[in-house]
Amino acid sequence: MAVKIRLARHGKKGYAFYHIVAADSRAPRDGKFIEKLGTYNPNTNPATIELSFDRALDWLQKGAQPTDTCRAILSYKGVLYKKHLLGGVAKGAFTEADAEAKFNKWISEKEGKIAAKAGKIADAAAAADKARKSAEAKVNEERAKAIAEKKAAAEAAAAAAEAETEEQPAAEAEETPAE
Repeated sequence: MAVKIRLARHGKKGYAFYHIVAADSRAPRDGKFIEKLGTYNPNTNPATIELSFDRALDWLQKGAQPTDTCRAILSYKGVLYKKHLLGGVAKGAFTEADAEAKFNKWISEKEGKIAAKAGKIADAAAAADKARKSAEAKVNEERAKAIAEKKAAAEAAAAAAEAETEEQPAAEAEETPAE
């Protein structure tokens, strides 16, 4: 039986998440599987991947073939690198302690990169929020100035109209005695 490590789609339309499964290659995509190895949610930033590292490594050593996307996920999590190192140990290229040291070094570097990316995303979001707030404050100031100018113009027009109405009765009173 040919075993594949692949994704099984779940979730709703337009918002999918996936189960990482070991399944017979002849089984349908979302159908029967042998073992669930983890989940993959591409809707978050960065994507959320939960993986049973030991079980995935075990299936790879038994000969399971990952699909392209699963290969990328397994590579991202370090399962393929660990398999590669264990192959080197089996051939006698280096000892198991050396393999563990190399793998632990790789894991620490990977965690640093992930933390840097998460920090960069958070900084970009904060900068975008700050820019949006400053632009909104600028628009509000311009609106307040326009409203103040409009009120001042209306008050000036009302004062001019009031002054004109006061002048008209005085002018009429001056004309009446002259007759």
